[in-house]
Amino acid sequence: MRSRTKAGAAILSGALLAGGTVTVARAVGAEAQGAAATGTSNAASTGNAASTGNAATTPGTGTEQTAPVMLYDGGLSPDWKDLGWAQRALPKGAPARMRLFNYAGWILYRPKLEGTFGALMFRFSAPESFGEFLEVRLDAPGAARFPRVPIIPELQVRKDGEWSEIVIPMEQLNPRGEPFDRVVFRAAKSVGREWVLFDKVALVPLPPDLAAALAAGGGRQGQGSGREAPMTIDCTAPGHRISPLIYGIAFDGLTEKRDKHQYELGATTRRWGGNPTSRYNWKLGGAWNTANDWFYQNVDIGLSYDDFLESNRKHGMTSALTVPILGWVAKDTKSVGFPVTRFGPQQQEENGSGNGLARDGTPLKPGSPTLTSVEAPPEFVAEWIRAIRKKDQARGQRSVQTYILDNEPMLWNSTHRDVHPEPLSYDGLLERTIAYGTVVRKEDPEALIAGPAEWGWTNYLWSALDFAPGKMPHSDRRAHGNVPLLPWYLRQLREHEKKTGVRLLDIVDLHFYPQTNVGVGLEGNTDPATNARRIRSTRGLWDPTYKDESWIGEPVRLIPRMKEWIAENSPGLRISIGEYNFGAFRHMSGGLAQAEALGRFAQENIYSAYFWQYPTEGSPVFWAFRAFRNFDGKGGRFQDLWVPAKAAENTSVFASRDEAGGKLVAVVLNFDPDQAAQARIELKGCGTLDSVRVLGYSGAPGGFTEQTPGAKAASSLTQRLPPYSMTVLDLTVKKP
Repeated sequence: MRSRTKAGAAILSGALLAGGTVTVARAVGAEAQGAAATGTSNAASTGNAASTGNAATTPGTGTEQTAPVMLYDGGLSPDWKDLGWAQRALPKGAPARMRLFNYAGWILYRPKLEGTFGALMFRFSAPESFGEFLEVRLDAPGAARFPRVPIIPELQVRKDGEWSEIVIPMEQLNPRGEPFDRVVFRAAKSVGREWVLFDKVALVPLPPDLAAALAAGGGRQGQGSGREAPMTIDCTAPGHRISPLIYGIAFDGLTEKRDKHQYELGATTRRWGGNPTSRYNWKLGGAWNTANDWFYQNVDIGLSYDDFLESNRKHGMTSALTVPILGWVAKDTKSVGFPVTRFGPQQQEENGSGNGLARDGTPLKPGSPTLTSVEAPPEFVAEWIRAIRKKDQARGQRSVQTYILDNEPMLWNSTHRDVHPEPLSYDGLLERTIAYGTVVRKEDPEALIAGPAEWGWTNYLWSALDFAPGKMPHSDRRAHGNVPLLPWYLRQLREHEKKTGVRLLDIVDLHFYPQTNVGVGLEGNTDPATNARRIRSTRGLWDPTYKDESWIGEPVRLIPRMKEWIAENSPGLRISIGEYNFGAFRHMSGGLAQAEALGRFAQENIYSAYFWQYPTEGSPVFWAFRAFRNFDGKGGRFQDLWVPAKAAENTSVFASRDEAGGKLVAVVLNFDPDQAAQARIELKGCGTLDSVRVLGYSGAPGGFTEQTPGAKAASSLTQRLPPYSMTVLDLTVKKP
């Protein structure tokens, strides 16, 4: 069927695009004769256009189509205006030249355009390195929304040197037959600054052979486009309920009141955590110490823990609250750990605060912890929880669902070395967990307790003391039977529970940051090799076959490893990934890595996960959350029950269904930055496919937009996945 489609389009393409405006009239005559033979007719000119606006042509219905209208042919046609936001030049008698970097676009606009057209035709030339980058849509004032149509090989009717000639049926551009008055060309992904050329842009009747192919079901977007990517969604295999807390984020105290977009992510829970919370003094409102992240300064962050909890309640989120077990918290909002007046010039300084390193980089010996801090024994935490619970009782609503026992304690001798310069040992971690965990359990027995919130690979397996200068390597671990830190810790807490009847840990909380040099937060290179490695690094969370591409050099398989440790040492505990991200928030590779992680959290059935901190507004990472939590801006989301699914290499598919089984939502990812994939998805035992809605995102501003669904059968669906894309399939099925 594709060959018929291309052949039919080529008839008009050869006539229309070869000879410019004069040839248009000749092509009209030829096409009118062909149309007459098939029972359709074309108006002689736009002046005879139907008054009903630009109704979409329905193949085989005999809908009257307006004669071709040229928009641009070596210059703008009369009545058409040049708009858009791309850098551009429109030299007289030559193609239009556009620079489409930064998702730029070009708009051709004609007020009060009337007519009924069958297709949009144009030719363009772009650097081969851009790959599939261009999308086209119609537009109009008001609420009408038009599909964004990616320019894929199936729409090309002829290749003439560096020029591609394109025909897009109006069925794809305007399936609802809405009036329109402009045509929009734009880059759908990030491209370079080289020129892209456009010429011979025209609205034309639908070629008869193309109309026949469409009527027979051929020529639709996505048919046969891209590499084959077989996928299966298996509703017959055992699934599980997805914990809603995997869609968690952290908070940034200094921007909390500014960044309202964090509540538009669809996040379900927020974590009060990070290095400064180890030194948070709840009695002083917003006082904590910035530690070595920022010159060991006591500061006022401008909000209190109660502000944080109230904001979560207001936005329907649950709360995870880090409680300090370090033993010292900020005594005020102005003291600093290494004042220049006392310690002298330092490697880096800010307003009299130093970074604790001499000019030659030598660590300075810290002074007394009382320079910045006051003691915070277990009773300090007990008082805090009592204060929280008292307010909860007055409100009639719980504020905190989970208490986290501090943050990355095996790094305290680095992050908080002004008050805790000595490296923490196996025994030190256990003693503090027991002391502080006991008061948390006593003051709020129904809450969950999480720990030890360790940062990464070395401290899953060893203590800080194992790497202390002057000590034999791994001496602390050897002194504890050579058992890795986390299994030993869990076993000791289990033994404590057997002796006392008090369970001090409900959730095993570990942090995950890839060590593969992909960056953190906004940082991270975005060259092709790093982008691919960034996406691969997510496999360290779940894949036992993935050998970490860093100094670790062996499989991390963090979640399976945690499950094994729990089963062997303290059965029944839940799993949380308390911090994670993959860098390059503003790049599509960062967004794809994030979407992959969220899908794997659902697949692996963990209890909670908290992105650090929260995505920047409108970034690909932002839209990765939205793929699962609000893909259509109207509450469309991944459903509550996990459905096993499999995908081809360089793609992923994550599937879910509702309780009744009549709704399926899948998130499908294409990790190839250059080549589209043709997903052929089998629905195994899910029922008969009824309706299909497709939304896609490839990095362009504005997020997810509706896409033309591919071909569907009773139990299968074919859908084109653009390069570097997230695609949401919103399906309904009739149960068997």
